[in-house]
Amino acid sequence: MLLIRGVMSINPAVGYATTMLDQFLPQRVDNTYRGYRLALWLFAMVVVMKVAMSLNSIFNGYMVASSADGIPLDTFPSAAAQTVVSLFAVWGLAHLMICLLCILVLARYRSMAPLMLALLLLEHLSRRLILQLLPIVRTGTPPGFFVNLVLLALMIAGLALSLRSQSNPRVKEL
Repeated sequence: MLLIRGVMSINPAVGYATTMLDQFLPQRVDNTYRGYRLALWLFAMVVVMKVAMSLNSIFNGYMVASSADGIPLDTFPSAAAQTVVSLFAVWGLAHLMICLLCILVLARYRSMAPLMLALLLLEHLSRRLILQLLPIVRTGTPPGFFVNLVLLALMIAGLALSLRSQSNPRVKEL
């Protein structure tokens, strides 16, 4: 693969010049994956963790909000605490839907893995920005902070590895 100014590369396996945008939005959505295989494993780890977090938020929202996120629900009026728990369940459902799309990408449409990793990373960073602008009152240092740091590192590493083409110019269909 020849690199032209870091943005465009000529890949002999596909026979035309490809850009980084082609890796995010490939012309054909199929199971052909050009990045490192480790990126798929990291992507799968992120998806499994997010599915677990989503289901926990849906079915055990009070515990997640009060312990994992450190929100002092016991100091809230009962209606306010119920509202927070309901919002956690809705948020968990939204994340579960994104995770189902990620599972579909892992199973059948791996050419979309870089886009889905970028989407997960964008959602994560956007949420962090919103919480910086509109902070939530928390007690102590909740463990959810460290879990999110691990997720952030996995998403960044997975995205970087999915965008790098392997040194072997053959395109593998996994």
